[in-house]
Amino acid sequence: MSSDKSQCVNDRLSKDLKEQEDINVVAIDCEMVGTRRGSILARVSIVNSKGETICDKFVKPTGKVIDYRTPVSGIRPRDIENGEAFAKVRQEVVKILKNKILVGHGVKHDLEVLQISHPEHMIRDTSLHWKVKESSKLRTPSLKFLAKRLLGVTIQEGEHSSVEDAKAALQVYLKERKNWESS
Repeated sequence: MSSDKSQCVNDRLSKDLKEQEDINVVAIDCEMVGTRRGSILARVSIVNSKGETICDKFVKPTGKVIDYRTPVSGIRPRDIENGEAFAKVRQEVVKILKNKILVGHGVKHDLEVLQISHPEHMIRDTSLHWKVKESSKLRTPSLKFLAKRLLGVTIQEGEHSSVEDAKAALQVYLKERKNWESS
């Protein structure tokens, strides 16, 4: 996605979110790169309940990267070669998530790559919620599909932005929040 178009979608998501009440919720998205041993964290982005970015960190690789997955992840060698240490970023994320409802799409993958856990009753995974799944008629709807169907915005055209994806997941959650929390 061109950076101008990506910024436009980001601005739209941010504008809609800023009108929300301030609640104890954060949304997360991670980008990963491939090593011989599997996926490792390359970038983590967290937004607060108003869609404001409170963490957006590139992470120095903890192993030899063999696949940057740039067409999807948007990650390039220059992004992570001077990234922050994994342990430092992980510690910061743990601190941010403490006592917060955590929203994301496929959150278990983000938590796995961060090597952290979060209380299950405080996770709101937009890929698993019954109302979201029902509206998509798919087993596991993509965030791109949900953003288009429920929010009327197009995301993930080309390289992904973890900030944009976190904002989109948050907005999907907030749109369904009352039904979600009552179920």
